[in-house]
Amino acid sequence: MTDTATMFAVVAATLYAAHAVADHWVQSHTAACRKAAPGLAGAAWCAWHVTTYLVTCTAAVVAVAAVLGVLDDLSPVGLAVGAAVNGLSHYVADRRRPLLWLARITGHGEWVDVDPQAPYRLDQSWHKGWLLVTAVLTAAL
Repeated sequence: MTDTATMFAVVAATLYAAHAVADHWVQSHTAACRKAAPGLAGAAWCAWHVTTYLVTCTAAVVAVAAVLGVLDDLSPVGLAVGAAVNGLSHYVADRRRPLLWLARITGHGEWVDVDPQAPYRLDQSWHKGWLLVTAVLTAAL
């Protein structure tokens, strides 16, 4: 039986790498450009991106756990709850308006206004923070 700390290490390292692949290589240019558009069309493009993102992340976690011999100790409930948290938090950030609103109410609005890289950096730091939560939930449940 794999202990929770070891499972966390496996899941966290895998999600960190899979996130970068899914968010930058798997995501299509069209989805990247349209996922923040207002209305149902933007919501649908964002949902499509989150779907491909979660498939990539989940497949990576399962594959790495299998290669490392800990797949039998990976809880389906933990995997599902972690994926749900990861997907929802990713969707919220990638619709952009909620993250920009949060940036403004936490005092980061001026940075967003003057630095063209600020929205991307805030987006990626948001995702990485939620990857930590996802890894804990996946390993602990």
